[in-house]
Amino acid sequence: MKSLLLTATTAIFAAQLFASPSTAEEPELKSIFNGKDLSGWKVPADNIWWKAADGILSVQSGPKMKGSILQTEQDYSDFVVEVEFKFGKGTVDSGIFIRNDKEQIQIGISGSLKRDMTASPYIPGKGYPVEAEGVKELLKLDDWNTLRVEVRGGTYISWLNGKKVMTYTSDSAIEKGPIGLQLHPGKEMAIEFRNLKATELKKS
Repeated sequence: MKSLLLTATTAIFAAQLFASPSTAEEPELKSIFNGKDLSGWKVPADNIWWKAADGILSVQSGPKMKGSILQTEQDYSDFVVEVEFKFGKGTVDSGIFIRNDKEQIQIGISGSLKRDMTASPYIPGKGYPVEAEGVKELLKLDDWNTLRVEVRGGTYISWLNGKKVMTYTSDSAIEKGPIGLQLHPGKEMAIEFRNLKATELKKS
């Protein structure tokens, strides 16, 4: 009996030992939004769009619908970013900018395609070269969603609500820059973000 217990204990320990590396490989994401103000972000001049309170980062179009971009003060090379978002009123056209104010992962309705392209990459000059899969079934229009984006070199991978939905390699990606959030110009819209996290990745 003692021998059986010892064998079982050894097996459990071995399983935990071999399982631990995969857990260790998961990058530790750090908060990039403190939930109360815009510290750590480059705030646009005469900001009337972006507000922070009670753990929520909210953005709403102004009367002239000029649009706006909020960028991190920190620049990133290879990184993972994860945000929770919730659609507000209007036609939501937003996204996560990758290292500049050009290439992005879409959140909401594409102005050019007139349909939801959440989790798909927008590349200037190419539009949406690939479309994220299964978004219609995964996306919650009246609740919080989680979008995770991994960026390694020019390769962008996105997950929506825990499911991998897109991989794309851009030949116009730049090496380093901030993470940004978009309020699209010419739109009457609002969107909320919370639990914004990111981490720099070691180059492989």
